[in-house]
Amino acid sequence: MTIKDIQEEIVEEFSMFDDWMDRYEYIIELGKKLPLIKEEFKTEDNIIKGCQSKVWLQGEQADDKIVFTADSDAILTKGIIAILIRAFSNQKAADILSADMDFIDEIGLKEHLSPTRANGLVSMIKNIKMYALAFEAKN
Repeated sequence: MTIKDIQEEIVEEFSMFDDWMDRYEYIIELGKKLPLIKEEFKTEDNIIKGCQSKVWLQGEQADDKIVFTADSDAILTKGIIAILIRAFSNQKAADILSADMDFIDEIGLKEHLSPTRANGLVSMIKNIKMYALAFEAKN
């Protein structure tokens, strides 16, 4: 699936919920389903700066795609990174770099987060794009 396809799927899933309490619960559920990052990757180098809670993000190149794993010590934040990993893991670096982020606004995520969590979301996206940039530069 393309990034756009996955993003549309996420928007569709969020549209099933009428109120934000249900959406928050869904985000938390997504976080609970996030595959665990290996303990060896829970290092200071993999912590996303700018997040209120601790968020670890790690990317590895597998063939011509980037595979992301992540974790957070905050359940809502873990759900947010789970959404981003779903959209961008197992994708080519060039596709990640050229992907738009409109789906975040379409699901209303940024506007329903506290300012510090919204900043964290921006930092998560920036880190994902930095991994893509680094892997693309290597190839």
